[in-house]
Amino acid sequence: MGFLPRLGVTLDRLVETAGRLAGWIIFLLIGVTVFDVITRRFLVLGSTQLQELEWHFHAILFFCCLGYAYLKGAHGRIELFSQKFDEETRAWVEFLGGLFLILPFCGLLIWFGAEFVVDSWAEGERSASATGLGHRWAIKLFLPLGISLLALGVISAIIRNGIALLKFAGRD
Repeated sequence: MGFLPRLGVTLDRLVETAGRLAGWIIFLLIGVTVFDVITRRFLVLGSTQLQELEWHFHAILFFCCLGYAYLKGAHGRIELFSQKFDEETRAWVEFLGGLFLILPFCGLLIWFGAEFVVDSWAEGERSASATGLGHRWAIKLFLPLGISLLALGVISAIIRNGIALLKFAGRD
């Protein structure tokens, strides 16, 4: 196996591992949500921190599973058109779309997301609620991290589709 196929497999494993690990956060999310609902309903104890923790877990789950969803084909596509394409055309669409649309978009999100985190850190940003969670930068960190995982998944798909396109070219 050459360098590029090995790189693609390595990126796949990294993104899949991150997605699978992040998937376990669903149990923390369920636990916090159930605890929040029970204490709010039966003990009349509302907690801003619990509610904020819920949306923090939602954000972590969403961002860390983006790359995994992309690898598994669970992301949005225009199936109406792509199902009519042959394998080679689909490979071209994935290759060019990843290279010229998704990767540059990920680059922008990572760049501005990192700035978002640094600004939050520098300002010591915390919840707008007096009883909310502090260290808002920590949750904001998952924006560039999650988009980086997506970008790695896209790079892996570009490699895979590039190899497929070379094989298509060689069969003529």
